[in-house]
Amino acid sequence: MTKSEQAVELFKNGYSCSQAVLLAFAEELDLDKETAAKMASSFGGGMGRLREVCGAFSGLLMAAGLKFGPSDPKDVATKTAHYALVQKLAAEFKKKNGSIICRELLGLTGAQPPTPEPRTAQYYKKRPCPEMIACAAELMEQLLRAQTPDKSV
Repeated sequence: MTKSEQAVELFKNGYSCSQAVLLAFAEELDLDKETAAKMASSFGGGMGRLREVCGAFSGLLMAAGLKFGPSDPKDVATKTAHYALVQKLAAEFKKKNGSIICRELLGLTGAQPPTPEPRTAQYYKKRPCPEMIACAAELMEQLLRAQTPDKSV
């Protein structure tokens, strides 16, 4: 099973978009699954159903940050390279999906009530989320294959 298939399966099992993407890569990131799920939990629904940045894209950025991000605040070169990677990922995600904004991807106008919708067949039928999750996971797979951010995407 590919990481994108694994991420989609995690989403279909009830995890949010952001959790599904990050959890699919937890092992490669030396991250325990509970920590990964908690870390990504605020970003589902475009940040707590505010419908801002897509949760799948946020999950991708968390994974990329854990793998390639700077930890030294004075390392300007690494920070610059990482921000360039984030911008490349955003451009690629937008190229494939049209936006990185949840409400635009879902055709909504704004924030939603905080209570998540029940995960029914109708829910999955009206949501493009599995495609966004697969895309985000595929982009992370490409990064991991390249092993250096400037050779990918």
